[in-house]
Amino acid sequence: MKKRNLAARICAEGYLGLVLALLYLPIFLIIVFSFSGTSRFSFTNGFTFDSYKTLFDPEQNAGLLDALKNTAILAVSASVISTVLGAFSTIGIYALGRKTKKLVLTVNQLPMINSEVVMAVSLMVFFAAFSTIFPQGMTRLIISHVAFCTPYVVLSILPRLQRMDPNMYEAALDLGANPFAAMIKVVFPYIMPGIVSGFAMAFTLSLDDFIITQFNKGDTGIETLSTYIYEDARVKSLEPFWFAVFSIFFVVMFTLLLLMNIKRTQKEVKK
Repeated sequence: MKKRNLAARICAEGYLGLVLALLYLPIFLIIVFSFSGTSRFSFTNGFTFDSYKTLFDPEQNAGLLDALKNTAILAVSASVISTVLGAFSTIGIYALGRKTKKLVLTVNQLPMINSEVVMAVSLMVFFAAFSTIFPQGMTRLIISHVAFCTPYVVLSILPRLQRMDPNMYEAALDLGANPFAAMIKVVFPYIMPGIVSGFAMAFTLSLDDFIITQFNKGDTGIETLSTYIYEDARVKSLEPFWFAVFSIFFVVMFTLLLLMNIKRTQKEVKK
């Protein structure tokens, strides 16, 4: 029996290690070869920081800073709007009847299970039909990103809201609070972890999106990081400084995620 348990444990740990290796080994290789100064996955130039130095050379990375700025503006705007919409929508969905709630949640999941290409083309046709109302530019991109980020925010907040004791809201009303004050002072503090998770997910999805942005940016010349990488790689192939960009993004996002998990763990320990 002990040998069987040991063999099962080895197989389980080996399988987990294989999955983690497949997920993170490519990222690890990009970080390693970002110090090679070449895109040929070799250290023919030795260990160098040339790829990182290129990031601060405006002549070699013209347009990169504008793409980063547009990406940040788009991701922050879309995540904030989708989080606000998702939070209030979730509260409204939670108050619906059983059948209506099921129908609304099914509709909410359609953008998630639908192909992103279909959604991108649908938004493009919609904006083309109402071009006088929605002119080309950042407005279209923000609306597009809000459209596919909001369902994820709803699904992040809803489980937290379902675990809340409904008597808390009723008690706030009995103590003299009006419905809006009870929602702000009782409901929102309770679902705040779900709101933060939804915001982080929306920000990550918006930051990472390519297809919807590529189809709906039009002829305005607006480039986000993903579309800029595509255009640059299509014309010049993948330049070495992109390895440095990818490495910096991964390290920053990994650090933020690690800090959030540490802070959450500390709060749970205190409780």
